[in-house]
Amino acid sequence: QAQLVESGGGLVQPGGSLTLSCVASGFALEQKSIAWFRQAPGKDRKGVSWISSSDGNIYYEGSVKGRFTISRDNAKNTMYLQMNNLKPEDTAVYYCLADPDLYGHSTSSDDYAYWGQGAQVTVSS
Repeated sequence: QAQLVESGGGLVQPGGSLTLSCVASGFALEQKSIAWFRQAPGKDRKGVSWISSSDGNIYYEGSVKGRFTISRDNAKNTMYLQMNNLKPEDTAVYYCLADPDLYGHSTSSDDYAYWGQGAQVTVSS
């Protein structure tokens, strides 16, 4: 059974850092389309970062560019989101997503077959 299991959320002060991890089982993440989305209270789910399956290009949503880094460790079958210089507006539930059959990447979370369970990230002093 394919699944994604997240870890690494928590409470951090503004300016701090956190790394989210997402371990895949049942399928390989290598060369697949992967992404991180987030959903803040009362707001729609929104894409944060993507790695395209078609060319390996990496994309970031504008507000996190330069602060967040998406990566993948094929040997560990794990994807990561390194978050630096966190701001209160980054507070949200973060989800890892992957799809073995998606070509390229998508800004719609509905296009991804597999989701992590979600990790709460709270940025507050």
